[in-house]
Formats: sequence, C-alpha cells, structure tokens
Amino acid sequence: MKRRTALPVTQAGFALMTSLLLLVIITIIALSMFRSFGTQEHIAGNLREKDRALHAATSAQQYAEWWLLQGTNSALGSVACAAGTLSANAGQGQICNETLAQYYGVLTVPTTLPWAIQTTYTPAGMSVTAGVNGANGDPPYAATPAFYVSDLGPAADGQGEAYMIDAYGYGGATATVAVVESTYEVQQGVVNRSGL
Repeated sequence: MKRRTALPVTQAGFALMTSLLLLVIITIIALSMFRSFGTQEHIAGNLREKDRALHAATSAQQYAEWWLLQGTNSALGSVACAAGTLSANAGQGQICNETLAQYYGVLTVPTTLPWAIQTTYTPAGMSVTAGVNGANGDPPYAATPAFYVSDLGPAADGQGEAYMIDAYGYGGATATVAVVESTYEVQQGVVNRSGL
C-alpha cells in the first residue's frame, strides 16, 4: 500500500504583495511630508516679508508723526501739494490740504504704488540697494518707505489740529507691500523733545 503524503501549501506570494503595498504607502507618505516642508518654508518666508513690509510702513508713519511735532512744521499749515517726491532724510516734508484719497479722486487710500505725492523716509540701517544688506545684516528692502500727511482741520476736541498720515513700506525682493494710516492730533504748544 502506498501512502499519500500531503504536499505543503504555498503562500502564492502573499507576503511579497503585502510588503510591496506597505512600501508604496510609506513612499507616498514620505513624499507628501517633503512636499509640505517646502510649502511651509514658502509660507514662513511670506510671513517674514509681510512683517518686514509692515515694520517699514510703521517706521515711516511714526517718523511722520514725530516730524509734525518738530519746530514749526504743523504751524506752517497745509498747502496744495503737487505730484512729486520729497526726502525726509534731507529734511523735507509737506502737509497737504487734501487727503490722499481726495487727491486721487477715490474713496480709500490708493493701492497703486508709489503714490504721485509722497515723502520718502529711509530708517537708519535700512538698505534698499539690491545685494547690500542692512546694518544689522537684514536683506535689502525692495524700495524706500514713504508717507503722506494731510491736514484734516481742527480736532474734534477743539484743542488742536488733526492730521491724517498714510504710509507704505515694502518687504524684500518679493515686493510685499503694507499700507498703514493714522489720525494724529497736534495741540498748540506741544513739541516732542525726546526724539523718535
């Protein structure tokens, strides 16, 4: 009599197919992680440039507020400003008798830059020259920040004159822009002696 022996059951490549499937899944996850790292770097870079543009615009705005309090700048009164660029670093500035929006004939601050009427202001240590870093190693800005000062007339409290200050600033090479606006009151006899 012959005995029959059972043949071993083969797995037919099940372990190989499972491991290949896991390898494909892990590869897809790794590739998506590397792609998200690049996206996160772009987002971080954009946020940095947005902050730099906002700081440049705020610097120009604060300088304009300080400038109003110096000497007799606000006492000189407002004028009908014509298109042109002045330099605050050269001691120039002007107070216009119409707001920037009125000059352009729009309802809000115009978004086309640079404005036709402006006073540029380069803070100490800032570089706007391509390839030349600022005093503290910051990369250069795309352009010089600027401001526009307009006389709004007597302040609501009757104690002084109200001014509107519009300012803009650029970030780095990406040319990110920020625009800020403030209303500032200068009272009679008030002079800022502390500097910026």
